[in-house]
Formats: sequence, C-alpha cells, structure tokens
Amino acid sequence: MRKEYKKTGDFGLGSMIHTIHMSDDVNKLNDFYRNVLGGFTFMGIDELNFLPNEDRWASLLMVSSVCIETMAPKMPANVNYPVGKFYSKFGQHLHSVGYAVDDLPGIAARMIEKGIYIGAPGGGRIEKLEEGTQYFYPSPKDTAGLMVELCAFEMQDPSSKDTWTELERLFAQHPMTYDRFNYITLGVRDLDAAIATYVDIMQAIPIKEGIDQEQGFKYMTVHIGDSLLQLAQPLEQDTDLGRHVEKYGNFIYSLTWKIRDIDSAEAWLNKKGVRTTRPRPDLLAANPDDTLDAPMFFTTEELPGDPFSV
Repeated sequence: MRKEYKKTGDFGLGSMIHTIHMSDDVNKLNDFYRNVLGGFTFMGIDELNFLPNEDRWASLLMVSSVCIETMAPKMPANVNYPVGKFYSKFGQHLHSVGYAVDDLPGIAARMIEKGIYIGAPGGGRIEKLEEGTQYFYPSPKDTAGLMVELCAFEMQDPSSKDTWTELERLFAQHPMTYDRFNYITLGVRDLDAAIATYVDIMQAIPIKEGIDQEQGFKYMTVHIGDSLLQLAQPLEQDTDLGRHVEKYGNFIYSLTWKIRDIDSAEAWLNKKGVRTTRPRPDLLAANPDDTLDAPMFFTTEELPGDPFSV
C-alpha cells in the first residue's frame, strides 16, 4: 500500500520530497547511508545522476520514511553554479529540504505579494510565476535560514508505490528499528521570529513548544505538510547547536528519526564505527564526525500532539 500524504495550508503543502546532504563525493555518502543506516537507493543505483545545468552529481535514497538526496558538485567545484558555490562556502553539510505543493502558482503569488524573493530554476528573481514552472526557491533570508525548494510534483519515491508498506516493514526489521523519520531541526538565533515566519509564510501549524535541557535549546515543533520541522534556538553558545548557530547563523542543523529499540540502534551504530552518546535515556546522538558532518539523532520519545502518531 502506498503512503497517504498529509497536507497543510491553503495551497496544499504535502510531502517533504527530499532533504539534501552535500559532500564532495556522492559515492561516499551513499556508502554511509546504505551500509550504516540501511538506505534504499532508488535513483543513481548503478550510475550516478549528473545534471549539467547544475554541474552536480546526485542519488536518491530512502532511509525509513525520508528521502535523502546525496549530492556533490562536479569537482573541482565551480562557484558559478549554486551547488559549487554552496560546497565552496560550507563544505560537507546538510543543505536543504523540498516540499511538494498542489498549488505552486498560488503559493508563489502569496510570497511575491509579501515581498519575498523567490528564485527561478537556474537563477534570477521571479516577479510572476510563468505557466509551466515546476519549482522555485524562496530566499533563505525569508525562511529563517532554511533553504527550501517548492515543487509542483511529488518525487515518486518508494513511498508513492504500492509496495511501500513492505519496504516499511523491512526498515522496521533493520537493527536501527525504524518507526519513521521524525523531523528536521533548523537552528535559529531568534525562535519567536522563526515561528512567526513559518506560521505566516508556510502556514505551519505549531505543535509543541518546550526546552530541551540536556541539549541546551528552546524549540517549537511545527507541522508542514507531511512532515515536522523543529525550530531551535540555543540557550547558550557552548553547546553543539550553539556553536553551529554561532558559526552559520540560521541554518539547517540535524535529522532525527523515531525508532523502536534504542539499545539495538546504539549497538548497530557502534558496530559500524559510529560513536554515540545519550543526552537522555530515550535519545541517541551520533557523532557528526562519523556521519559525514550531519548531526543525527534517534529517539523513542513520543511528541505530544504529534499528527503522525499512530
């Protein structure tokens, strides 16, 4: 059975079509996601995908219910292309997210009316969305630092296929004991401003506000389409998130999966050479030095008000 996507807002924001992990070597990323996290590759299986107009290589994998796009610029990186420019500036890092939208012209018109800069495929500002435009990029300056791609189409990843529930079962049986992908965390300097931005621009639905004492940040988790986004402001600089925000400002920070057995996941990651800590008993943190500079967390915690809780 295929997955039924939840949608939010007036314009039908649906699936989070991907989150991008940038490096200098797509095969290196793919090996990690396959061999450590049990990723299922569905694009770029035997031969990587090359897109000339972006001068980049990429693959697509599912890791539980999230699609990871592994990406690298054609080396040496050409800063005249957005992918090469990003890699030259930030190096190996999480890059962005994408959402499918039923009414792409509608949300584009709303953003333009609000004075938001939206970028066209290949670059340049969109003043009015041309008929047939399939995707665009709001400026991160207007989305609290998150690079977002809004698309008129679904990714057609394995979750859209009739065999999805069988693949879900296999993910659940992996030593990581996946339940589902939980949320992206966006580190921000000003939580209240970030919340206002997402409620206004993306019509996000606030779910849970709180303080994570062990990790040293306050947060709001919001519901956007078929996914959750955690907006997190560090309470002090001398924390992992605090140092990240100090270095990058508002920027995508981490990935969190919901799992069933934290002991099994911890043993598996350690066996694969990924060092871990437990900020608290039901939260497992992987060392970013072992996950190609992408902070990753695995939790058995229940989120109050979670719209995806079964």
